[in-house]
Amino acid sequence: MYIWERPSWPDFRWQDARLLEPLAAARLKQGQLLGGMARLGFDLRREAQFNALTEDVLKSSAIEGDMLDRNSVRSSLARRLGLPDAAAAAVDRRTEGVVDMLLDATENHDKPLTARRLCGWQAALFPTGYSGLHRVKTGRWRDDAQGPMQVVSGPIGRQRVHYQAPPAARLDTEMRRFLEWFNRKSGPEGLLRAGLAHLWFVTIHPFDDGNGRVARAIANQALAQSEGSGQRFYSMSNQIQKERTGYYAMLERTQKGGLDVTQWLVWFLDCFSRALDGAESARDNVLSKADFWQRYARELFTARQKVVLNRYLDGFEGKLTAKKWAAIGKCSVPTAQRDINDLLERGILRRNPGGSKNTSYDLAGR
Repeated sequence: MYIWERPSWPDFRWQDARLLEPLAAARLKQGQLLGGMARLGFDLRREAQFNALTEDVLKSSAIEGDMLDRNSVRSSLARRLGLPDAAAAAVDRRTEGVVDMLLDATENHDKPLTARRLCGWQAALFPTGYSGLHRVKTGRWRDDAQGPMQVVSGPIGRQRVHYQAPPAARLDTEMRRFLEWFNRKSGPEGLLRAGLAHLWFVTIHPFDDGNGRVARAIANQALAQSEGSGQRFYSMSNQIQKERTGYYAMLERTQKGGLDVTQWLVWFLDCFSRALDGAESARDNVLSKADFWQRYARELFTARQKVVLNRYLDGFEGKLTAKKWAAIGKCSVPTAQRDINDLLERGILRRNPGGSKNTSYDLAGR
């Protein structure tokens, strides 16, 4: 029996005593992060917000196996946040749709959540009407014409059904009830409300595809409402991606259980706390980046050197090499090496130990 088949669905229950400690810990970290961000200058706050939004867009899609191009995401966000220097890459319609959904959910967090708005979000995720080679019904609830909506894994013929959603005939009623609850804002404490909204929506699973990404956008709107701000300095999607296996296991366990959703809410609060830990680290990176440019304020850098150094300061996977410099700076490897040699001579970069084929570089004094 799935949770939506329970006679008292959707009268969710939870045990306050078990939630008290994780809720208090999450709230404390949330207050510390937001307080620390408030002490930063406008430019640094905007930089931190830009980085957090980039991760949220990338990772919410990656959870579903949809890998977006980081440069494209950064360019799309940069235009909207007024950061023209970062908007250097081409942007595709699919990326624009995910960015539009996230920003609408957070910046317009006070707007009512409606069926039309949700359908617009979902349609924006699939601008061509396809997910890969699969045709997707967009901008409307699913119709189950091809059978019941199921979450499955495994090869064809040996697929495992993890979850089966309510029949399409119930969707109007189910969604009307969910939207009325969400817009009343009369649910539990703000963080719990975000976790409950996420679970409730993804359990209804009203769309042909994109339900997980829309559910996380709804949770982001609920979190923005609880903070009274559209600025995002942390990414729940980034943390969920890191815990993807546990995320899906907890969803499956909850959706096959009873209406006591305490265990799901504990997991959500703990995941939220870990997302805030990651945001503290990201804030430190923003401050370190600002310190670097302040330290070398009197030095002259080419536009290409600034682009590559900013990407390096933002943190990318692997080591800084001439080949990677050339890829980021869109230049030849010999030109990249000349850029690097110039910074080595001025003591801004240092050469790491290693052979000539594995030569990499780091910032001097770090």
